Amino acid sequence: MAYLEPSEFVTKMVDAGESKVYMSTKDTLIRAFMAGAILGLAAVFAITVATKTGSLLVGSILFPVGFIMLYLMKFDLLTGVFTLVPLALLDKRSGVTTSQVLRNWGLVFVGNFAGALTTATMMAFILTYGFNTDGGAIAAKVATIGESRTLGYQTHGLGGWFTIFIRGMLCNWMVSMGVVGAMISTSAGSKMAAMWMPVMLFFFMGFEHSIVNMFLFPFSMIMGGEFTVMDYLVWNEIPTVLGNLFGGLFLVGLPLYFTHVRTSPERKLGSAAANVI
Repeated sequence: MAYLEPSEFVTKMVDAGESKVYMSTKDTLIRAFMAGAILGLAAVFAITVATKTGSLLVGSILFPVGFIMLYLMKFDLLTGVFTLVPLALLDKRSGVTTSQVLRNWGLVFVGNFAGALTTATMMAFILTYGFNTDGGAIAAKVATIGESRTLGYQTHGLGGWFTIFIRGMLCNWMVSMGVVGAMISTSAGSKMAAMWMPVMLFFFMGFEHSIVNMFLFPFSMIMGGEFTVMDYLVWNEIPTVLGNLFGGLFLVGLPLYFTHVRTSPERKLGSAAANVI
């Protein structure tokens, strides 16, 4: 398994961010759509496993397969571009501007949401045989999750809103560590292993992932969750997106960039210290 030093893979992070800025609108939307759709399927898979086994840990262990699939296919999640794309701007790559970064984020958001919503609709259809029957235990579980993670936060007011924000921050800290970890090797197997642990951790801990929620909450509403679109946006999606941005950029992207690419000069030891050494 070939191992890359941090100085090498952080440069790859900047290169990846630059390539996403230059990607065509069509390619950006398609890759984001597929990422949202696959992640939605992985989420309902993990929920199904956890419901049928009675073990959230088992569902969490299996959930990362979705991330691995979309990463290996080079599909894009909003959480990933939050971490990588700003580095190309910071590194002053040619043609990369703030407006180009925001354009990329906007397109990926739209693509992720469309893909997640498509999967939510398809899963709701098959669970209810074309919306003709009750969705069963899975539908009831998802409806409960949607209510608790919107109205549940709302009952705590501003403290609840910032709880979502911090959970979103912690989520993308882990998810982005998985994305970055996959860059340390050229081996597919070691890439998978590097992604597995942090992604499993975020899911088991109940941290908030904006794209998982793009699937979960529309699916929950279709399945009978008693909350509104505004409840979902204000008391989950918006603070989750902001938390994901902060966690990916400030806890992963920038620390790695400033300590492995834009490094400071080495500290010079005084003559006395040098003699002791």
